[in-house]
Amino acid sequence: MTLLISPPRCRRTRAEEDLPDAETDHGAAEVTVLDEERDHHERDPADRLRQDAAAVRLHVSWPGLRRTLSAEQKDEAASPFDAESGSLSASKKLLDTKHPALRAAAKVRHAAGSHWKSASLPYPEPGVRLLPRTDLPAFERRMGELQAELADAAAEVDRQRDELVSRAHRRLGDLFDPADYPPSLAPLFGLSWDLPAVEPPDYLRRLSPRLYRQECDRVRHRFEQAVQLAESAFAQELASLVEHLRERLTGGENGGPRVFRDSAVENLTEFFARFRRLSVGGNEELNAVVAEAEGLMRGVDPADLRASTGVGWLQDRVREGLSGVAEALDPLVADAPRRRVLRNPR
Repeated sequence: MTLLISPPRCRRTRAEEDLPDAETDHGAAEVTVLDEERDHHERDPADRLRQDAAAVRLHVSWPGLRRTLSAEQKDEAASPFDAESGSLSASKKLLDTKHPALRAAAKVRHAAGSHWKSASLPYPEPGVRLLPRTDLPAFERRMGELQAELADAAAEVDRQRDELVSRAHRRLGDLFDPADYPPSLAPLFGLSWDLPAVEPPDYLRRLSPRLYRQECDRVRHRFEQAVQLAESAFAQELASLVEHLRERLTGGENGGPRVFRDSAVENLTEFFARFRRLSVGGNEELNAVVAEAEGLMRGVDPADLRASTGVGWLQDRVREGLSGVAEALDPLVADAPRRRVLRNPR
């Protein structure tokens, strides 16, 4: 896979303002760009994200599991109800998704999607997320492993094809059509990824500096949106994890203890690690709340919070501390919907 490094961001200069479109290479050379040697911490969050992240897109191929009924079949289905077939929406389920072979393949698909999302930040373009460039080698290794696992799972689905088709025949009855099932199912499964370019193409700077500046502004606005989306996502995820742990530490409806699993604490620990790795540090309030929550949970063993084996004073301290964290998160979470509706400048 080829690593696409985005070109440096541009800034406007008086010399650039005077350049007409379709400049010569000599004229275009006068267009200046933002100094890349500024200290990392002096750049604003959108600048840091734009400089340090690569856009990553995930592609998953999957067999169609449903097929719309034919016109004749819809007429037959509508007849008992004295309904018009054009007012009826009906489909048939081609494969049994509970079959072990298909469930194993679906598990790999889920793992790939989860890894893509957990390793990256949102971007305001559907299907695209932002991954730290330093994490690209590890990301590619892991996705390569999942790609191989899916290929193995697809091969197993292919070995079970006859059984899957036989089951479908029994389930569908007269709706069964052998033409719905290709000779091999394995080619229908696939997993790949790419690094789409999100920066203005460099040729545009030479061809039309004016359009290049417009594209620079558009991309910058998108990265500003990406920062806001990331902050909102982190705040909402932390609020959900905190609320879940608070519920586990509170008595049930009948006063008895709730089921408490280690994951209630482990998920928070994983969140803190991911926040440190991915956060662009643009929201001081969010940074402070996350630091407070991490300090509260530092060194806490899940067993110490469990009702049957826990330490009473520690349970009380964590419960009270989480209430403070939840209160501090409220305005950050409430602000999330407003941030998500930002639009590109016209």
